Amino acid sequence: MLESAFVAALNHLLVAEPWARARLAPFAGESCELRAAALPGLRFRIAEDGTVAPTDDGARVALTLMLGAQVLPALLRGEDHFMRAVEVSGNARLASEVLFLVRHLRWDVEEDLANWVGDALAHRVLLAAGGLAAWQRQAAARVAAGLMDYVVEEKQLLARRAELAGFGRELAVLRDALERIEQRLGRLGG
Repeated sequence: MLESAFVAALNHLLVAEPWARARLAPFAGESCELRAAALPGLRFRIAEDGTVAPTDDGARVALTLMLGAQVLPALLRGEDHFMRAVEVSGNARLASEVLFLVRHLRWDVEEDLANWVGDALAHRVLLAAGGLAAWQRQAAARVAAGLMDYVVEEKQLLARRAELAGFGRELAVLRDALERIEQRLGRLGG
């Protein structure tokens, strides 16, 4: 079920972008598997026209995403640095093309929504969704800042960076003074 939904979504993107299908078409008949921790592998076979279909065949290439705390948000934002968290095994040329498509293939949500509700409403819905997402990010940042102030100022469980730097400098001065005292004691005792 998950594989079929993934393939349908991927084909939706591929149908809208002829350049993407042209990049996959030379690999017709080959299969690929996308893996991520705690998720089932998603296998698909590349068709002659550059679209994909679900398959149970062994994959010629496997791409394993090492999910970390920052990888998934980076992937969703379309950032390239998450690629360092992908382990590739198998056909390197096919893996390169798949990774290129991951980086450059984008879903035009507004266009798809416009086909259902019209251009103006689709634009307004996306503006509202963007505003809601921005509001949630700002609210989370304010909560985090308030929590940090509470932990640092009220409960004094953590120290500010400037305080730690000052403490580090004081420790270095103390260490140097202690070394000088040890040297003097060594000269007096010897």
